[in-house]
Amino acid sequence: MVRMSAEERRESVIRAATTEFARGGYYGTSTEAIAKRVGVSQPYLFRLFPGKKAIFLAVAERCLQDTREVFETASEGLHGEEALHSMAEAYTQLIADHPEKLQMQLQVYVTVAAAEASGDHEFGEMVRRGWLELWDTVHVPLGGDVNETTTFMAYGMLVNTLAGMGFPPGHRIWEGLYISSRAKPSRESQSQESP
Repeated sequence: MVRMSAEERRESVIRAATTEFARGGYYGTSTEAIAKRVGVSQPYLFRLFPGKKAIFLAVAERCLQDTREVFETASEGLHGEEALHSMAEAYTQLIADHPEKLQMQLQVYVTVAAAEASGDHEFGEMVRRGWLELWDTVHVPLGGDVNETTTFMAYGMLVNTLAGMGFPPGHRIWEGLYISSRAKPSRESQSQESP
């Protein structure tokens, strides 16, 4: 049996914690549940991360990084409206194929708001820094136009909200959005429908 390195085990913790936090949020998820999903003991989990907060921050950072990479890849070599539609298409497919990524994003925003309200600014500082990087990733291919970037990000948050509430692809609620930013079925469900 091949043993995982500490870095590989850290990655498995981030993946497992993404699923657990996406479902239960920061306050409703135990480190015991994360350790169990990974298949390690809690003491081993705490050798990889100093505590639950560190795990959540690593997952939140990865969530923002993954979204940023989707935008970077989708907009590569494109500008303006072409970049906008390509990024929107790629993002809506990401959240269709990996709904836990959307759920995790929504949990991050709730956790930041709760932490800020209680005077804990560490969550917010990291998330705001990551969001600014996300903003800049979108801003450049949209020609550095602040209004275009604001509109893109605002529509993205609307997409997150509608998808998070479970409005299915094809529902009339999506009709006011560009086709590229409307909810999509997952690739898995599409392949199951094809003969």
